[in-house]
Amino acid sequence: MPKKRSGGGLTTTQQAAKFLGVAALSGAVLAGIALPAAGALGLAAKGTVEGFDEIPSNLKTPPLSQRTTIQDRDGGTIATVYSRDRTVVPLKDISPYMQAAIIAIEDSRFYEHGAVDLKGILRAMNRNVQAGGAAQGASTLTQQYVKNVFVEEAGDDPEKVAEATQQTLGRKVRELKYAIQVEEELGKKKILENYLNITFFGQQAYGVEAASKRYFSKPAKDLKLEEAALLAGLVQSPSRYDPVNDLEEATKRRNTVLARMAAVKDISQAEADKAMETPIKLKVSRPKNGCITAVSGSGFFCDYVRKTILTDPAFGKTDEDRAKLWNLGGLTIRTTLDPRAQKAANEAATAKVNKDDKFAASVVQVQPGNGKILSMGQSRPYGLDQKQNETVLNLAVSNKMGGSTYGFQVGSTFKPFTAAAALEKGITPATSFSTDWKMTLKERDFRNCAGSPAGYADWPLQNELESEKGTWDMTSALGKSINTYFALLEQKAGLCETVEMAKKVGYERGDGKKVGEYPSITLGGEVSTPLSMAGAYAAFANRGTYCTPIAIESIKDPQGKKIPVPKTSCSRAMSEKTADTINQMLKGVVEDGTGTQAGLSDRDNAGKTGTTNDRKDAWFVGYTPNLSTAVWVGDDVGEKSSMFGVTIGGQYYDKVCGGCLPGPIWRIAMTGALDAAETPGFNPVAVPRGKEKEDKDKDKRDRDRGDEDRDDAKPGDDGNRFPGTELPDGVIGGPGGGGGRGQDGGQNGP
Repeated sequence: MPKKRSGGGLTTTQQAAKFLGVAALSGAVLAGIALPAAGALGLAAKGTVEGFDEIPSNLKTPPLSQRTTIQDRDGGTIATVYSRDRTVVPLKDISPYMQAAIIAIEDSRFYEHGAVDLKGILRAMNRNVQAGGAAQGASTLTQQYVKNVFVEEAGDDPEKVAEATQQTLGRKVRELKYAIQVEEELGKKKILENYLNITFFGQQAYGVEAASKRYFSKPAKDLKLEEAALLAGLVQSPSRYDPVNDLEEATKRRNTVLARMAAVKDISQAEADKAMETPIKLKVSRPKNGCITAVSGSGFFCDYVRKTILTDPAFGKTDEDRAKLWNLGGLTIRTTLDPRAQKAANEAATAKVNKDDKFAASVVQVQPGNGKILSMGQSRPYGLDQKQNETVLNLAVSNKMGGSTYGFQVGSTFKPFTAAAALEKGITPATSFSTDWKMTLKERDFRNCAGSPAGYADWPLQNELESEKGTWDMTSALGKSINTYFALLEQKAGLCETVEMAKKVGYERGDGKKVGEYPSITLGGEVSTPLSMAGAYAAFANRGTYCTPIAIESIKDPQGKKIPVPKTSCSRAMSEKTADTINQMLKGVVEDGTGTQAGLSDRDNAGKTGTTNDRKDAWFVGYTPNLSTAVWVGDDVGEKSSMFGVTIGGQYYDKVCGGCLPGPIWRIAMTGALDAAETPGFNPVAVPRGKEKEDKDKDKRDRDRGDEDRDDAKPGDDGNRFPGTELPDGVIGGPGGGGGRGQDGGQNGP
């Protein structure tokens, strides 16, 4: 019995025997003869052809991974993403030169033989025996196509790829059997088309259309003879013959293809000689893949769309199903992104905050009435290069969707939810409370939704300035963001009612956990995200009806068939009267309250400032009847820093407040996004006022406050922290020194 050569290789005799065995087996399969358990040369074949009575449909029309195009609402391209850069085209859109070249070099008898070329097998066997190794293969174009289908299905899984390409008799038999059926059911033209669309041509290009655009920046239908020959030559070894990296080797291979085309009479010798003398002229188009290439700073929105498809059960029951849909690609995704709004949001986010500042800005816009997300902008560009201050952390959204660990404490932007809960309970806006500038309440006087006391500790809280003591009604307390008023209003309206109102308008924590039921929530002690806040305020603009935010309008698969997408879900969160009343009161914030630097002069607009403990987060959330925008500014990396005595965007701030930095950013975003011709107004409603009495001179108080917020906490003031929602220091989105419940005693600025 022949022995193996040293090193484990087969002897020449053994190689010949193995090849003869495959040849004999091929002939048997081709003739439709049932195979015995063992071949004449001792090659076990039992079980290798069982179960192949019908060809799988994926071999006829394999689901090829292609480019996915993400579009804005007008159909403009935002970005192109893919795991395989491929565009499937019909044979009529592939140059005849390309068709002839690939056949000439890979399988010149393609139109003469069946699925298996016995003449080719015998020729290759003879060459290999003479060479003492595998000098020449014998796979037909059809067999290569079948193998490529298996490799394509394996994707990027190394184990599956190894299984699809393993050199075993079982795999060879399977390929032969399928090749025969593919020939019978598809025919030569369709096989050639499929082959040219599935094959890898190097430089990340799959299929001839992508290859033509990569190397020559033109469609495959326009390929010249010498260009087609170059691409055809790449198939055997895309890296070895890569013209980008080795022009000399690529030229030799191209000329080999041209010579072969002349030999089989596809072209004349004169045509071949002329093409050989033509220097290779590349016009390389570098691949633009992924959200990093998104236009107008929309990379974060693009990534949100990707996350939506990968996480929403509407796109597949399991993570694996959804990932398969995304990786397969070939989708045309029409999104809700408004190009005008996105440009405005991106410009606003970068106008007041530089990308290399310690602090970052996030801007997100939602359309009231339908929940459509119109824009997402950030001061730091989307990307992976930290040296260029790039980031993929989407500050506008939840952790699940690529955002910070928890979200950010919202400060006084929460107060309108308390006001809405009070109005829904029948409490009049004229309700007035007289307080000193600071006070202490009992946690046990607040009941959670289980009917139990919210705690048993004292809750000390205060307004920003000692001068802020007196009597306020709901309108003035919102305009001046009086903490003591809203603590008493929450007590009167009910802690549970306040929390439930926030939930009704879509208020959510960034980590997806349950919203805490603690008294300090009315002062913004809980965390949320800019997207959640923009959506919540959109409910006020929409006269009390909340609509869940959405980013996708429609999706079409590669065949143009529509894929169902999640629609917004709208529900009434409060009465129209309550929403109209909130709108009128929040108009006062931008007209003569803490948000005067944000106010728009040409239309009805309303909003609320917010600053959290130690000025670690600053907000402005506001809206018109047709647009809601949330702006957040703060430290986005590591332990959160306070914004006292800082320079941001080249401007020095003694202390950052919601009205003095997020407010102007909001104004830029709104002005750029809104059409000057469309100026709808809020529904007018009379808001009852109470008697207002203040103990200090109003002008003096305003001079003391300026445009600052009302957070009395200073750096290092730890105050009283209530257990339950405090976030660890140093965690992205956590307070980093500012408490979770109560903002170090419940102190928040407007």
